[in-house]
Amino acid sequence: MTHATSTLLVADADEQTRSFLAAQLTADGYEVLTAAGPAEVKARAARGPVALLVLGDFDALAESVALLREIRSGDGRHGQLDPALPIVVLTRDGGQLAVLRTLDAGADDHVVKPFSYPELRARIANVLRRVHRPRASVVVRIGELTVDRSAREVRLRGRRIELSQKEFALLSALCEQPSRVYTKEELLRGVWGFRPMGQTRTLDSHACRLRHKLAAVAGDRFIVNVWGVGYRLVDPLGAEHAEAA
Repeated sequence: MTHATSTLLVADADEQTRSFLAAQLTADGYEVLTAAGPAEVKARAARGPVALLVLGDFDALAESVALLREIRSGDGRHGQLDPALPIVVLTRDGGQLAVLRTLDAGADDHVVKPFSYPELRARIANVLRRVHRPRASVVVRIGELTVDRSAREVRLRGRRIELSQKEFALLSALCEQPSRVYTKEELLRGVWGFRPMGQTRTLDSHACRLRHKLAAVAGDRFIVNVWGVGYRLVDPLGAEHAEAA
């Protein structure tokens, strides 16, 4: 199903790539904006909401990763792009390290050039479906922890906890069944939308940062690492007061 009213922003230094994707995505029912570099990407933010960014190659992969980190660390105000904006990275560098760097920086998916347009289109649609997927509950409370999915707000003992997009998505996933152990494969598919690639540390690094942020307020009570399997939010005894609204 094509999201006919979605506006996509295609950013790539190569004019041929921009023109090709703009023509194909427009034919598939999307509205498409294009940008040749980071400055143009930021300028496009003033034109109105963007549903998804296809972040292609600039002079170097590091430039794309830097822009990705800047978007994720922003507040979405004063003409900035939404830090929760879905982003599909499209780059020549398909090495495992490059993929992990973009995912760690907050990318929702990574597609390697040369690419198959039908595959890229399917991945874009899949990311948009994931982002707009309705959830059974909006606010979840586990003891003194409150996760408001609608407001994208997390509070622990009344104190607001600032999380990155992926940290929030990981916490939200674990909140579904707080004492259940989610395997690493489940979390990588559900939160990052990709299958594990060898010994990826993407999930572990995000889980570690999330644990430390929560532990700074309530001690080491949340994000339990079940060695060799995956993660759960709390131990069974700590999930007694979980409720959803």
